[in-house]
Amino acid sequence: MRETALITGASKGIGKEFAILFAERKCNLVLVARSADQLEELKKALCEEYGVRVHTIVKDLVIPNAVNELFREVKALGLDVDYLVNNAGFGDHGAFVDTQWERYEEMIALNVKVLTHLSHLYTRDWIGRKKGKIVNISSTAAFQPGPMMAVYFATKAYVLHLSEALNQELRKEGITVTTLCPGPTRTHFLEDSGMKAAWLVKNVKVATPRAVAELGFKAMMKGKPVVIHGTMNKVAPFAIRFLPRKWVTRLSAKVMGHSTVGAIW
Repeated sequence: MRETALITGASKGIGKEFAILFAERKCNLVLVARSADQLEELKKALCEEYGVRVHTIVKDLVIPNAVNELFREVKALGLDVDYLVNNAGFGDHGAFVDTQWERYEEMIALNVKVLTHLSHLYTRDWIGRKKGKIVNISSTAAFQPGPMMAVYFATKAYVLHLSEALNQELRKEGITVTTLCPGPTRTHFLEDSGMKAAWLVKNVKVATPRAVAELGFKAMMKGKPVVIHGTMNKVAPFAIRFLPRKWVTRLSAKVMGHSTVGAIW
C-alpha cells in the first residue's frame, strides 16, 4: 500500500519540490495551497509523470478553523498521512514600526500557529502506529535575532525549538520531527518579503529550491533532528555561539541592510 504525504505551501518553491520528490518515491500526495490553478497544474504533471494519486485542497490556513477543516477533509478522503511537510510560511523585510500589525498577525498565524496545530493533530493521530515523519521548514534565521525582519526571525526560532523538543519527545513513539534550515533560496519568498535589496541576498550564493528540498527530504527519511543547507550557513550558527549577544544582533542588522547600523564592534 502506497504511503501518503501532506504538504502545505505546495504550489511553488520548496513545497513544490518536496511534492516532486515524494512523487518520485511513488508516494500519494495531498497538496495544500491558496492557488487553485497552480495546484491543478502540479497535480496534472505529477499524475502523468509518476502515476501517483494527488489530492489538492485549496485553503487559506490562517482563516480560523481552517486547520481543523483540512484535517477532517483529509480523513474524509480515507487517507492516512505518513509524512507531513509544514512548508507554508512567509516573511517581511522592513522596520518593525513601519509594518502594519495585520501583516505580523498573519505571519505569526501561518509560521507558528498553523505549523504547531498541524503537528499536534498528526502526532496525536500517529500515536500507537510507531511511524510518522514531519519536516518543519525553519531557516538559518532561527539562530540569531534579525533586525529589519524581527518577527520573521522570531517565528523561525520558534519552529526550530519546537521541532527539536518534539523530536526528542516523540522518538519513543517511532515519530521523528526534522527541522530544515535553508538560507536565501531562489523562490517567491525573496520578492514577497522584500529581501532582494538586503546585503545578504546580494552577497551570498542563493540556493535552488530543488537542492534545499533534496537535503530536507533525505534528512527527514533518516530522522535527523536538524539540517542546515549550505556550507557557510552551517558555519554561522556555530560561530555566533562565541560572540556577545549584542555583537550578534549588530552583525545581523548589518547583514539585513539596516541603514543605522554602525561598527559591529
